[in-house]
Amino acid sequence: MKIHLIAFQFLLYLYAMTSFWEFINRYSVISEESKAAWSSFLKTSKIAKGDYFLNQGAIPKDIAFVSKGLLSYHYLNEKGEKIIKRFFSENSLVTSTSALLKQEPGYFSIEVLEDAELISYSFNDFRNLTTKYNDIANFYISYLERHWVIEKEFSEITLKSATAKQRYLEFEKNYPELISRLKLHQIASYLAVTPTQLSRIRAEL
Repeated sequence: MKIHLIAFQFLLYLYAMTSFWEFINRYSVISEESKAAWSSFLKTSKIAKGDYFLNQGAIPKDIAFVSKGLLSYHYLNEKGEKIIKRFFSENSLVTSTSALLKQEPGYFSIEVLEDAELISYSFNDFRNLTTKYNDIANFYISYLERHWVIEKEFSEITLKSATAKQRYLEFEKNYPELISRLKLHQIASYLAVTPTQLSRIRAEL
């Protein structure tokens, strides 16, 4: 029985690693030599629902790939209310980017909303690889351009100019798989509306 369990866990590990490299290759095709160098410091971990991958005020060191689970990226406003800025589900990279790059205490926390399985790596070790392997450097540039320039700019414009109903419809269109996984107040926080407002919007649709 124990052997079967070990074999099953190994298969899950292989599946997670395969998903990780498939994700990376969407941005830049990584050579076997580069994979081997990067793999030398990849770490797998499990974090339970309600725990934190990163606490506000901490200096982030790692980036994590979400192979299973759901996390939120939030801060507390002056009233102590949780303001969610982003969700991270399967096949996404999670960290507090600005704090990571500056190596300063972050303003955001990253909370685990569902039991999560992560593949993480040291940002310093990764950055060193970008000076040695062009394909890894290409991945880094491509990822940052798409998610922290293009998508971020579009998201900020949408949130400022769209009505609450338009914001919800856009969220529903872009993240249909998250609707059933999130609580009403979590979606409301992300959309910058109250749960009551969101309930009314849903009732009108």
